Amino acid sequence: MSGRLNSAQPYAVGLFRMVVGLLFACHGAASLFGVLGGAMGGGSIDAGTWPGWYAAVIQLVGGTLVLLGLGTRAAAFIASGSMAYAYFDVHQQGALWPIQNGGEASAMFCWAFLLLVFTGSGAFGLDRVFTSRTASDPADKRTSEPVAA
Repeated sequence: MSGRLNSAQPYAVGLFRMVVGLLFACHGAASLFGVLGGAMGGGSIDAGTWPGWYAAVIQLVGGTLVLLGLGTRAAAFIASGSMAYAYFDVHQQGALWPIQNGGEASAMFCWAFLLLVFTGSGAFGLDRVFTSRTASDPADKRTSEPVAA
């Protein structure tokens, strides 16, 4: 039983990555463009406002990169940090526990992205496509022949 589960692990991590990335990108799109219900229940965030607009850009770009599995570890690291900042700077002022201060999404995204920093993109990620191409590309093989002038 555990052998089958272990063999499916890259696929489960890949699906997890895609769902988390999509949800995170949707938060960014809602805040930046006012779609999907908009920011804070309607509308969009004014460009350049701190920290909301910058967080929305990180959400949209980082979520899209994680969804695609492109630069997953770096994008997940930045996204995790932005959600830690959101929790401790914005939400924790109201109360200690996430359920009391409305910071459940920030806490969950923070830990989900931190997990992806350590697991990588899993299956279905563009990281794997580019890594396998560069590793098998014979043009990248270096030779020890001297360069003629």
